[in-house]
Amino acid sequence: MSRWQRTHEQLSQAALELFTEHGYEATGTAQIAQRAGVSEMTLFRHFPTKEALLLTDPFDPVMAKAVRERPEEEAPMQALTAGIGQVWHTIDDDALRTLRGRLRIIARAPALRGAIERNSEASASALTAALEDRGVDRPQAHVAAAAVIAGLSAALQTWAMTEDADLQHTLASALAVLAGE
Repeated sequence: MSRWQRTHEQLSQAALELFTEHGYEATGTAQIAQRAGVSEMTLFRHFPTKEALLLTDPFDPVMAKAVRERPEEEAPMQALTAGIGQVWHTIDDDALRTLRGRLRIIARAPALRGAIERNSEASASALTAALEDRGVDRPQAHVAAAAVIAGLSAALQTWAMTEDADLQHTLASALAVLAGE
């Protein structure tokens, strides 16, 4: 792991810990930088905003790659749901705990209302590009990607706020609905 990657991870972890301990609104970027052992300037080199500490999505490029690699004959919604389903089955338990924690912080912070929707544009863009690479016209690719991201966001938010919900079951159900099954 490079120095940049280590610092990025330390900042992300420090933010998650402090947001969990004190709440999103009560935690400042200077506190996060101090906990991570870096300057506030370094924090902003890694994350352009405080909100970005929670919303940076490492799954977008992986999901887009999985969609690109789906069989050519699959319809756009099939390629999206199958590719995304493949990716979610590979995510380890630590990453899932982190994701649940992030989503809970977002759901509980009034300042972050709408944050997931704002951030979803990056995910939709990555998936739109993947579909375009498969030969899907941009308007149709955008509609399909936006629909899948909206559905996944709703499923993930429900999962995050429900103690006994199983992510794999929640996502499989959501992806089945999105695939028209």
